[in-house]
Amino acid sequence: MPPSDRIVLGFIGTGRQGSSLLRGFLNQAGTQVVAVCDVDSQKLTKAHEATHSFYAKSSVGNGKPAVTAYQDFRELLSRSDIDAVVTALPDHWHALAAVDAARAGKDIYCEKPLANSIGEGRAMVTAARRYQRVFQTGSMQRSDERFRFACELVRNGYIGELKKITVNVGGPPEDAYPLAPEPVPSNLDWDFWVGPAPWRPYSSVLAPPIDYDGWARWRYYWDFGGGGMTDWGAHHFDIGQWGMCMDDSGPVEILPPDGKDVQALTYRYANGVIMTREEGVNGLMFSGTAGEIEVNRGFLRTNPTSLMRHRLKPTEIHLYKSYDHLADWLRCIRTRSKPICDVEVGCRSAAVCHLGNIAYLLNRPLKWDPDKEQFVGDEAANRLISRPYRAPWALCS
Repeated sequence: MPPSDRIVLGFIGTGRQGSSLLRGFLNQAGTQVVAVCDVDSQKLTKAHEATHSFYAKSSVGNGKPAVTAYQDFRELLSRSDIDAVVTALPDHWHALAAVDAARAGKDIYCEKPLANSIGEGRAMVTAARRYQRVFQTGSMQRSDERFRFACELVRNGYIGELKKITVNVGGPPEDAYPLAPEPVPSNLDWDFWVGPAPWRPYSSVLAPPIDYDGWARWRYYWDFGGGGMTDWGAHHFDIGQWGMCMDDSGPVEILPPDGKDVQALTYRYANGVIMTREEGVNGLMFSGTAGEIEVNRGFLRTNPTSLMRHRLKPTEIHLYKSYDHLADWLRCIRTRSKPICDVEVGCRSAAVCHLGNIAYLLNRPLKWDPDKEQFVGDEAANRLISRPYRAPWALCS
């Protein structure tokens, strides 16, 4: 492929997930990675060397790699030769990086959950639309055939009238911050890592060293993430929204468990469907008046079992078909079309997660207007739609 036809990429965040995405995009035809960025110099060096080594053995660029490493993503975004960026940052950084990327004229792939608050998600949509950017959210289960087929069966009425969706994901984040301070490693710019979040002393629990074999636990602390609710909720609640045709909307009421009438976190939708967070299902389950569908990665169960073998008619509802989340985004960059998990989809699905967390935090039922994206008659809840930023950071879409 001629160099002029390649999509030139920059990577912001090169930790465990970022490195995985880097490997994935390096092997996508028609791309060239020219820049990597991280506030941890060890992770940055590893990503830089891996990219350099890949191109040294590749025909791309005639085996003459030119990959630049940055510690400040704003320097990467200032490059006019970069077409698009892939961001795999802690959740509290998603919005700032994505909005700045949109303003800089870059198309964006942003890891899930899209944002760390409902307000951030809407700002990201506004920026993507204003600057006409192709924006893929990393809720990659939408590019899995099992999840798509499950949603198609539901949308075409094969389990009768949809009544309930049961979602099995983790709970809300820790509101407290019980981590003991540790010396900041010389390879890490900790102040930049904290960024717009409230200042906290360094802990390796939040930003572990490069040889840590596991996922960093920043996501389980309120300042930086949304716990299991946003981590896996951005996958499974997202499929629930897809299955009930709510990609541009959301629930109208959220009820936290009270140990009495409400045994599990419950979302009520205007169409009468309820969605709950509770254990006992493999991934998520759609329940209707004539059957049920349970689906997860590598798993699909239907009742009746004959639905497993069903083939949709051409005249029935067929959902957006993608077999590769990364390739789908690249294709849409070239066609200037919306990808399977467009920024609006990511915004709405993340909002479901955040609504649940706010209900847990306030420990009372909440009324939600999905059109205005505001709580009804509840100023205390509305103050939690957005999060204040630590100076000098500010979000301006």
